Amino acid sequence: MDTAALYRLMAWLSPAYPIGAFSYSTGIEWAVEAGDITNAETLRTWLVVMLGEGGGFADGVFFAHAHRAAAADDSGALRAVAELAAAFVPSKERFLETTAQGRAFLEATRAAWPCPAIACLDNAWDGPVALPVAAGVACAGHGIALAGALHAFLHALVANWISAGLRLIPLGQTDGQRVLAALEPAVGAAAAHALATPLEEVGTCAFRADLAGMRHETQYTRLFRS
Repeated sequence: MDTAALYRLMAWLSPAYPIGAFSYSTGIEWAVEAGDITNAETLRTWLVVMLGEGGGFADGVFFAHAHRAAAADDSGALRAVAELAAAFVPSKERFLETTAQGRAFLEATRAAWPCPAIACLDNAWDGPVALPVAAGVACAGHGIALAGALHAFLHALVANWISAGLRLIPLGQTDGQRVLAALEPAVGAAAAHALATPLEEVGTCAFRADLAGMRHETQYTRLFRS
């Protein structure tokens, strides 16, 4: 990865990129209230499942296929992955989370880092765009290699989940870094699995995490939007 590609990837996946990621917990807020997550170890265990069997893995698959479709300038394939990613959410709040961030990502990237691949996505699909599709297309459009970009995307996803956990449990910053370090093998495994998964075989098996996203919709006191 050359320095220009690294610079752009670091900008887009930084917590400072204006997509509002800090306002979503992907159901972690309910899991904390329900007592499923109480400390660093239970947070790590929960995130391993989300990453390997849940929404994190599915997002990795969508990122990979969006990147490949954009790199090949294949509008049909791009429409297929964008449509499936928008439909492949287990709750109303999860839909809001991925599509609101996807929209914000595209708006910011069009303004600051325009590329023909984003225009191709606009022409191929006029519906809501999930975040992994938006990010995958941008990376392909700027010539950022898939494997490294996907790994970085999943790292950013996990880091945001941990940030939510720090505020909710609560945990100290050092414990958060211990969880992030412990998840390094899980991120690598999820990236490898996502790269090898055909779009028609994407699926999840993280029922408790999905239920957490649904239950959050009626949670009495909330800090996060999901």
